[in-house]
Amino acid sequence: MDADIARIYSEERIEGLRPSYVMELLRLHAHGPMTITELAESVDRTHSALSQKVAAMRAAGWVRTVVGEDARSKKVTLTDKARGVIGRLAAEWRATEAALAELEAEIPYPLSRAVSDVERALERRSFHDRIAEKLAQDPAWR
Repeated sequence: MDADIARIYSEERIEGLRPSYVMELLRLHAHGPMTITELAESVDRTHSALSQKVAAMRAAGWVRTVVGEDARSKKVTLTDKARGVIGRLAAEWRATEAALAELEAEIPYPLSRAVSDVERALERRSFHDRIAEKLAQDPAWR
């Protein structure tokens, strides 16, 4: 699905945008500049994960960091490049949500339920442990 969303961006000549950036860009648009911690909390991600994503988004020209209230803190803010397409990104987000709802209506097992089921299964035994177990049984890995 991400590849198809990226294809939409490519067709519209929105270069260098990954589908995984859009939620954060929309949050920054809605709430204004935020620290990485604030942004991470708003999208339910870890500080570490958001720090890496912000670095990638900054390198791609979608965000920049500015000095916060005190010299020790930084705020993440949209660039002019991001502000120039934010309305289109919001439209894509709405269309994607609608397409996902349509897709879920066509199948007997909602994707949202599948995600929840997978999360519960991984809480019982991590993906790492599952892979490690398979590798332990494979002589080529030893």
